[in-house]
Amino acid sequence: MVRIALPNKGRIYEPIMSLFEGAGLHVIDHSERSLFARTVDESITLLFARSRDIPGYVENGAADLGITGEDFIRESCADVETLLDLGIGKADLVLAVPDESKYERPQQLAGRKIATEFPEVTRRYFRNVGADVHIVEVCGATEITPHIGVADAIVDLTSSGTTLSMNHLKVIDHVLHTSQKLIASKASLAGHGKKIAEITTALNSVIEARGKRYLMMNVPEKSLDAVKKKLPGMAGPTVMRVEASSPICAVHAVVHEKEIYKVINDLKEVGARDILIVPIERIVR
Repeated sequence: MVRIALPNKGRIYEPIMSLFEGAGLHVIDHSERSLFARTVDESITLLFARSRDIPGYVENGAADLGITGEDFIRESCADVETLLDLGIGKADLVLAVPDESKYERPQQLAGRKIATEFPEVTRRYFRNVGADVHIVEVCGATEITPHIGVADAIVDLTSSGTTLSMNHLKVIDHVLHTSQKLIASKASLAGHGKKIAEITTALNSVIEARGKRYLMMNVPEKSLDAVKKKLPGMAGPTVMRVEASSPICAVHAVVHEKEIYKVINDLKEVGARDILIVPIERIVR
């Protein structure tokens, strides 16, 4: 049995659950209040916990796999292996000071108070930049601390910078970039390596398919070379001969959705027709 620890709430809960559904790991009998859930694979169960606690659960064997942010992995100092970057929940842990502050570099904060929910990461960061500071650990509303005399600066997460701006704070340095990671313990990799590889492949197949579309088109044989040059596919297009009164080929290719608009017009100009654009659910390499 492989147990996977997942965040029990927050903005990354729904994207992670959608990722599991897309990978074919459908969740059974789960409600908002339940701590455990089954999946369609009888050998895989889910454990729902705070993101902050998940690295420790994986390290001590309460879960074989876990999904949590790089920020919490670094904060916990847990001895775990990162298997996959899910590409969701992206944010930056930054050092910020009030807009009117005289501080422009982290070294200028030596001897000052720094408020944060990530004391270990913050301590290591300031050690690396050569500044001895006083860490003030808080459990939320970090942005207010410089304005009420609790701290001179903060180390906090931001995804867009809007919250910092609204609270009259400016970024003077980046501490680390974070996103959701699939992690495992060394013991679990040794004991459940085959099953963990299967789960990793399933999740990665959904990630690989993000933003990609499958193109199918008919191309006169005389235009085939020109069409090939216009296709930025993953490993070149697939070409099949079509039984028709005149020489025609069916050409299939995978294209990123950002390129679709231009590619379609380019293909039509060089002779492609009957172009179909199909969503891709998974790509297994």
